[in-house]
Amino acid sequence: MPHSIIVHIANEEPIMAEIDELPGVGDSIIMLKNPRRRDGKDIHYLQANVASMILPINQIAFIEVLSGKDEEKIIGHVRE
Repeated sequence: MPHSIIVHIANEEPIMAEIDELPGVGDSIIMLKNPRRRDGKDIHYLQANVASMILPINQIAFIEVLSGKDEEKIIGHVRE
């Protein structure tokens, strides 16, 4: 199941993308699909027709994993 993420790259604006699986402890790269700015616009340092990019993990400050609608249905409030 693909995950939507926000990647915070050192000294750059955060970008949104999709990944097939979360990076593991031993991974040195991450493959991002459909990279774009948070507002949906193209990233200035990528060509307009780029569909995927490979980014080294050591360039990433942290990754935010966005929840999907299916996950929100599973996890609910304790008291309803």
